[in-house]
Amino acid sequence: MAQYLEFEGISKSFPGVKALDDISFKSKGGKVLALLGENGAGKSTLLKIMSGDLRADTGAISLNGEKLNLISPQQAIKAGISVIYQERQLIPTMSVMENIFAGALPKKAGFVKRAQLKAETQAIIDKFGIPISPEVPVMFLSIAHQQMVEIMKAYRRNSKVIAFDEPTAPLTDVEIKILFDLIKQLKEEGKIIIYVSHRIKEIFEITDDIVVLKDGKYVAKLVTAETDERALISAMVGRDIGDTYANLIRNDSIGEVLLEANNVTTYAVSDISFTLHRGEVLGFAGLVGSGRTEVMRAIFGADAIISGEIRLEGRQMSFKTPKDAIDAGIALCPEDRKEQGLVLFRSIEDNVCMPVLGKLRRWPFLNTKACEALTVKAVKKYDIKTPTVDKLVVELSGGNQQKVILGRWTSELIDTKILILDEPTKGIDVKTKAEIYQTVCDLAKQGIGVIFISSELTEVINVADTIVVMHNGSIAGTVKRADATEENVLAMAMLEQMEVKV
Repeated sequence: MAQYLEFEGISKSFPGVKALDDISFKSKGGKVLALLGENGAGKSTLLKIMSGDLRADTGAISLNGEKLNLISPQQAIKAGISVIYQERQLIPTMSVMENIFAGALPKKAGFVKRAQLKAETQAIIDKFGIPISPEVPVMFLSIAHQQMVEIMKAYRRNSKVIAFDEPTAPLTDVEIKILFDLIKQLKEEGKIIIYVSHRIKEIFEITDDIVVLKDGKYVAKLVTAETDERALISAMVGRDIGDTYANLIRNDSIGEVLLEANNVTTYAVSDISFTLHRGEVLGFAGLVGSGRTEVMRAIFGADAIISGEIRLEGRQMSFKTPKDAIDAGIALCPEDRKEQGLVLFRSIEDNVCMPVLGKLRRWPFLNTKACEALTVKAVKKYDIKTPTVDKLVVELSGGNQQKVILGRWTSELIDTKILILDEPTKGIDVKTKAEIYQTVCDLAKQGIGVIFISSELTEVINVADTIVVMHNGSIAGTVKRADATEENVLAMAMLEQMEVKV
């Protein structure tokens, strides 16, 4: 008989919010069940209850008919449940092998058997086909490889239940194939697999069943092979959102040159040249590690420029720090919003007002009413789901966290000329993605130059007016939206050189 995991009447409330309301469904072994819903639907809360990070107010979780007492992550692991979160649960200063075998290091007479540890770790690494050493500290790995270490850690535990929360967000296509092959193997072994992703294409490629949540409530359980993308999105958002890209209201009056990068070289990229116009959405595409983020760090004053120049409105600029760039009107929404974009354990108000506190003073005090008013405008403008502006940002969904960053950089007290968005829709549901796409177009219509970075080719070639394609730290080519296809952009991203610029 196949194993099964059952959620029975799970409810959970936080101050001002009912995150889960009487959730009940089963997940069977030997199948991959997708857990879908908009940001804020309750997916992450359910996973945290399943992993022992949170306790349900009411209801129970059973494994093969036996009710579980999941009062801590240790209890969940002991019961055979592993959850791989978007936020990596690694010890940065420790090695790959120490992280993979954390809590289960092979020992003799109280000492770690390092040769055995290294050999067993290498065997797992070889199975995954990842070019990393067992002995390297994880802090020196790329985000994608850190994610693979998380997955290898769960694989090593031989858990009965494995839940993946947006596992492919930082991975390359090659790494995604490795992951999907592994999931198929786990499925053949009869494991219970729960898969959370906002990438609809993946859902149809890897899953058997789909459970849809909305506003903390159970909506439906669907058989993947018997539904389609349009019906699935309709179930998630409660309505047909139509063709997202065709419905965008774009800016049709691109202005003069706003930003020029001329032969910029840093420790990570070389000979980078491009222009950004007022009202233009300039896309940056390329594989993970191609240098897209590193170019933006140089423009934003976070990394030193070795040679070349940046010109803003015709004037040569030399940004020594991000503050210099911010003062000049350049804003950055970073790829890792949790670690670099937000102060998670401060309120929405604190995060929105942070760059303009000097303008919100009623000397020597802060004008709290003005702070609240500014934040309320951001909450309304971006439809941030929160009962109060005092809510901690860490308690918001990923989509709402992204909206807080947008609210910060587009407030009336900031003269943003250039907005850099690095992976702004990573881990965000289809409805919120559509909202962000239109926000990008609206900002361009206001005359702001927008740089839009995305690993999803379909997204970048449909949102941007012009796409710059990077490969191995250099620009491989440039193409206009009308001429861009996934095939020609991917070809540029993967080739060492591309002679033709469209």
